[in-house]
Amino acid sequence: MRTFLHYWFFAIIIGFLSLFFSGARAQGLPAVEARGNSNLVSVQWLEKNLNLGNIVLLDASAPSMYAAKHIAGAISVDIFSIAARNASAEEFEKRLQAWGANAGNKIVIYDQGATFLATTLFYELHYHGVPAENLTVLDGGLAKWQAVGGKVTKDPTPAPAPGSFRIGKPNEDVRSKLPAFLVASGDPTKHALVESLDSSYYVGETKFFDRAGHIPNAISMPNEDFFNADKTFKSPVEIARMFSYYGIRPDQQIHSYCGGGQAATVTFFAAKYVLNYPNVSVYKGSQHEWLRDERGLPFWTYAAPNILRDKQWLSGWTSPMLRAFGFSNISIVDVRPAEAFDQGHLPASTNLAVDGLKSMLAKPDSFADTFSAARINALDEAVVVSEGGVTPRAALAYLMLESAGQKKVSILVDSVDEWALSGLPLNRPDTAQAAALTEATSTAKPPKPYQASARLGLVLSEPPRTPGLYERVYLASGKSVASKIRDGRVIHVHYASLLNADNTPKAAKDIWAILTKAGVPRYAEIICVADDTGDAAVNYVLLKMMGYPDVKVLVS
Repeated sequence: MRTFLHYWFFAIIIGFLSLFFSGARAQGLPAVEARGNSNLVSVQWLEKNLNLGNIVLLDASAPSMYAAKHIAGAISVDIFSIAARNASAEEFEKRLQAWGANAGNKIVIYDQGATFLATTLFYELHYHGVPAENLTVLDGGLAKWQAVGGKVTKDPTPAPAPGSFRIGKPNEDVRSKLPAFLVASGDPTKHALVESLDSSYYVGETKFFDRAGHIPNAISMPNEDFFNADKTFKSPVEIARMFSYYGIRPDQQIHSYCGGGQAATVTFFAAKYVLNYPNVSVYKGSQHEWLRDERGLPFWTYAAPNILRDKQWLSGWTSPMLRAFGFSNISIVDVRPAEAFDQGHLPASTNLAVDGLKSMLAKPDSFADTFSAARINALDEAVVVSEGGVTPRAALAYLMLESAGQKKVSILVDSVDEWALSGLPLNRPDTAQAAALTEATSTAKPPKPYQASARLGLVLSEPPRTPGLYERVYLASGKSVASKIRDGRVIHVHYASLLNADNTPKAAKDIWAILTKAGVPRYAEIICVADDTGDAAVNYVLLKMMGYPDVKVLVS
């Protein structure tokens, strides 16, 4: 009977979600999936069951907090004496028996509420072989217990009679180790890396160790995201919506990490035991191990730093030898005016007059013929060249190519002049090389058709009619606001405030500070607007660099 009721409960929830988040599918976001759990117990449940004799209540707060007040009958556990030094399975078994645990007991763990201490103890016990069905976390912890009138005491709990609990083999499937985690970092399709620290660590404003930033391709989801104001966990529906917003799917292997492996257990618990996502693990080594690796593993401050390329990178991948052997899968797209292009341009580059293509922005399928004529290969990385940095013209080209379905798009931060001044080759109209190139182009085979699937919904001619996963926010570059705006909050951030004088983006921490001060939420459907679409496109590119997953442009 219980199984039958559970089935219908989840069927109703999934049906509700499919209607409520139908707009997400239209935007290309994954559908939300939420499931129930049995490892999170309420204070009401604990109050009813605490004195029935089969509960082992563990307080994972700091010993000083336990001494100040705790739930009567709770046993103090100094989690840092366990997790920080990787206690053995034998030690865990002895501790469980000292806590009076027997095979049939339900172990309830709590902390002050909305911290990682209870989930850390849960994780350590489960990893070392305690079955998940024996382990629970008190939702809201001591704060929620007191909020509903639960009694507390300062009196230490007398030592219980020794228990006979025996733990099994370690659960290695819930722990990621460096080799596998390194592979996961390079494969964001099959894996999702979640950093559980405050966003200030992610963008490089603060740091634990010698370098500031985050592990490549990680997603920033601070622990505070998972809790309500009363310190209880958010509902499965809300946490599933958060995951869906960042493109985290149940079929992926989800790896959580932090600075030293403890804070990451909140994400682990939320994903595996609130949502019941099947493949979730903690990278216990976290930043500490990653940054100490003798290979000098990469560490990013932008969420997507490879949106920008420099002349050293591009010159290496576009050398004549690599092009001759077909190893250079790069399309160089020069978006400067034709007269500037004719005065000198990068070898193998093509000129694209983006200003004349603005009218086609909301119809990404219409770019195919133009891109074919420009000899842009949809499977290449298209590197946009402009006057240097993220200019409105470069950002427009980026937006056009991405919406048309280009496999990868980036922007060269260096100007053509900087390219030439560094001694790199440049095609000029008065050189034999340029003449040879012109002759070769005139006798070459017709350009291949541009074959890509357009990404609908990135560029809008009108605001969306269906709701997104989160509130709609218009990010306006300039004082004027497009007359098409019908709903949603408007936040003014001019793109120039996010750039240095040379049009290169400011440091990630500085961009983050500006966006945060302006009130740009981390969870929102963000639509960039401006009097000139190129200005809006610059904000689009910068927000993508910063890791905002749901960003669009409304054409002016």
